[in-house]
Amino acid sequence: MEAMQAASTATGRAGGRSSDRVLEVLLYIVAVLLLIVLIYPLYFIVIASFSDPSAVGNGQVWLFPRGFTLDGYKELLKHENIWIGYRNTILYTVVGTAVGLIVNVSAAYALSRKDLVGRKAISLFFIFTMFFSGGLIPTFLTIRDFHMYNTFLVMVLPFSVVVYDIIVARTFFQTSIPGDLWEAAQIDGCGNLRYYVLVVLPLSKAVISVLALWIAVGYWNSYFNALIYLKNPNLYPLQLILRNILITNQMQSSLGSGEAANIALRLANMMRYSVIIVSTLPIMCLYPFVQKYFNQGVMIGAVKE
Repeated sequence: MEAMQAASTATGRAGGRSSDRVLEVLLYIVAVLLLIVLIYPLYFIVIASFSDPSAVGNGQVWLFPRGFTLDGYKELLKHENIWIGYRNTILYTVVGTAVGLIVNVSAAYALSRKDLVGRKAISLFFIFTMFFSGGLIPTFLTIRDFHMYNTFLVMVLPFSVVVYDIIVARTFFQTSIPGDLWEAAQIDGCGNLRYYVLVVLPLSKAVISVLALWIAVGYWNSYFNALIYLKNPNLYPLQLILRNILITNQMQSSLGSGEAANIALRLANMMRYSVIIVSTLPIMCLYPFVQKYFNQGVMIGAVKE
């Protein structure tokens, strides 16, 4: 009997291992399919930017460029204001990310402290702004009255507070920073500011890195604020300049006639994918350096309160 029971147990274990292997293989297959679905659009944009626009329009570009050409990039880089846009966007991204981290992380740490008077009321006040705002016109009037309209500051100060980032960072502080550290720091004579700078921030590299990436991507891709609050072309970010270039080419192709219209349309089609590569490649290079922090607990307890 014991031998039969041992044999049945071994058979059950073998069957469990085989079913686990089948499940693992299926998960890998699903993961590979999802990866292909996500990666292929990016790959298509890259090969389309090096292909003849007529081949792209006819659906002949699938895996490799057809009619290899660099004309789209050449035409795009002929516009000297692109380099002005790169300079402005880099400045907006660097300064805006620094300001955003200082404001949002500091607010999140303050809201995570249980000894903050009125903590719940302040949190509700922040959350209220996620669903209700004054609107575009009151915001515009406020920015104008603060003399930030058509200035560098309008791109980095008025919209630096992001409530979602505050909530994520606050939850991280509440779940990942032990309260005993503050008590130990108090015994050693450490004040609030010193504790925040020397203890909390070094232990929060994961959440700070992820928030920095989110904020930087937001500033890099931003064009609407510049469209509304800037009128000096020398202050335009890259995204707004590229948008204006595409609109100008589209208008030339639609308003022209004959051979000139065909040439303008071809240039517009060539530059369409080149613009995407030029505008997204620099910021995408940041992802490999912060990707590891996504797995180090930035969203630990994110669904808890």
